[in-house]
Amino acid sequence: MQTNSSKQLRLIVVNGIIMALYLVLSILVQPVSSGPIQFRISESLNHVVVFNRKLMWGVFGGVILYNMIWGYGAMDALFGGAQTLLSLGLTALLYHRVKNVKLRLVINTLAFTVSMALIALMLNMTGGEAFWGTYGTLAASEFIIMAISAPLMYYLDSRLHFAKRA
Repeated sequence: MQTNSSKQLRLIVVNGIIMALYLVLSILVQPVSSGPIQFRISESLNHVVVFNRKLMWGVFGGVILYNMIWGYGAMDALFGGAQTLLSLGLTALLYHRVKNVKLRLVINTLAFTVSMALIALMLNMTGGEAFWGTYGTLAASEFIIMAISAPLMYYLDSRLHFAKRA
């Protein structure tokens, strides 16, 4: 039987692994990981929260760290972190209310797609990008990544059991 402190340590380690995976997957596609069109395959990790709310901190940390170092710096870390926390927070809040996992995957995908407005706002404020055009490309690219990765994450959960990982 695991003690409370070993469970906490396990949670920290798993979140650290998720953060590292987020960074590696973002860096892997770095030319399209930042800017008005973003195809970060690391965004597929947003779906782990559908299966285990406690894993949101690894994704959140990965976003902050990537945006701070390889993105547009502090402003990107602030807006990207807020967008991620808002979307993951919504999914985490719905965890017990929406029992159907596939529906939670859809809600999570839509939450991330809609909340890309924060990133479009940041790019508008810092680089003068046109808000609606930028939002359109960001929302479309986020939706594509999230929609394609949802069935993959569903399959991975059947093998890895994310709920038991932390």
